[in-house]
Amino acid sequence: MQLSDSWSPSDPIVSIKNVHKSFGALEVLKGISMDIMKGEVICIIGPSGSGKSTLIRCINALNDIQSGSITVEGQEVHDPALDKLLLRKKVGMVFQQYNLFPHKTALENVMMAPLLVLKEDEDEVEARARKLIKKVKLEGKEDNYPGELSGGQQQRVAIARSLAMQPDVMLFDEVTAALDPETVKEVLVTIKELAADGMTCILVTHEMGFAKEVADHIYFTDRGVIVEHGSPDVFFDNAKDPRTQEFLSQIL
Repeated sequence: MQLSDSWSPSDPIVSIKNVHKSFGALEVLKGISMDIMKGEVICIIGPSGSGKSTLIRCINALNDIQSGSITVEGQEVHDPALDKLLLRKKVGMVFQQYNLFPHKTALENVMMAPLLVLKEDEDEVEARARKLIKKVKLEGKEDNYPGELSGGQQQRVAIARSLAMQPDVMLFDEVTAALDPETVKEVLVTIKELAADGMTCILVTHEMGFAKEVADHIYFTDRGVIVEHGSPDVFFDNAKDPRTQEFLSQIL
């Protein structure tokens, strides 16, 4: 089910136009615009406090906006009449913190939303959840509780849980930031495989090697504006703006 009947796959699946967002007197987003096509992988990078996480939280209406427009499949996200549940079924999100239910097994965590929110058939949901756990390479961990899993494994359960809602777009907000270096790779491999399967992915990340490898397009934000954007080869090798050059020199 599409959010809007007027949308077609040749249109951007996510369209952000001149978005402004403030928290009190602090303007965090100062006129952000970008279009994301179905199947694209977009990486948003930039210093802390540049508005990256706020932006992707606006895409699935976790944050409201003061002005501008965000559409997903042609539907205005900040239309008061929009069913947020329908939106969040379409737009999955994985956070820095895994937010798993500690008293539920990995399998139960993955099954919860389709059962409780979508009221789907339990046998169908369980079959799908088991496939997703296999997809994120956690076969054999179905009955483990979060406390029995490493951080990287918990984050992969969180990804499977988000995929259980069968979204069209996945948002990833610094999903490796809280992980040990050795577990970062297993989460990035999972996201890379999702991207290879054609999932539209929007990531806020500090993992530049990963961005270089998988992104179709990279956006560099600073102080609430998009400073520069381009394909990875152009962006990393020929950054034009001094702010981008300085940022890249510090992290590469």
